Amino acid sequence: MYSQGAGIVFGFHGCDKSVAEKIINLKEPLNQSLNNYDWLGNGIYFWENSPSRALEFAKEMKSKNKINTPCVIGSFIQLGNCFDLLDFENLQYLKYGYVLVKSLFDKQNEALPLNKVAKDSNEFLLRQLDCAVIEGIHKIRIQQALESFDSVRGVFWEGQELYPNAGFREKDHIQICIRNPNCIRGFFYPREYNKQFKTV
Repeated sequence: MYSQGAGIVFGFHGCDKSVAEKIINLKEPLNQSLNNYDWLGNGIYFWENSPSRALEFAKEMKSKNKINTPCVIGSFIQLGNCFDLLDFENLQYLKYGYVLVKSLFDKQNEALPLNKVAKDSNEFLLRQLDCAVIEGIHKIRIQQALESFDSVRGVFWEGQELYPNAGFREKDHIQICIRNPNCIRGFFYPREYNKQFKTV
């Protein structure tokens, strides 16, 4: 019961400015990501407490000609029934889920998907295996009439070492995948501190 946390968390989403305006003005909802390599499964992705990482992502998408004007929107998120992979117990559940999903693939005589290194990267950014396991867990819970997870939360280690032999990387972050859009209580544009006053 403690891994559910309490209250509202801040999530940040990098996108094109035109999309941000529609979301902020409630003209359209944020679309779910449905890629087979989404590392936390399918849903709406946010960086927790990191508008700077969301902006960096938007800039990366601009460099790939996928968006025109990088922008960030913030959101108030109630995680609900969260499959929180920062919790040891849930990691054991994920491990058990892998065993169940693998057995299903074996019965169908199919090979499990693999996590893969992305093009121009040395990191496993294409997480087909992790996506299959997490999506498999969601399906199994539905079949067993268990309460569905509203969200999934995990730590992602990414980027170059910050310094030689470091245990930290330049893009480490916590990411949230929202499956139940009712968890999103509202949107806002992030603001900067007024430097005339102290930081609180």
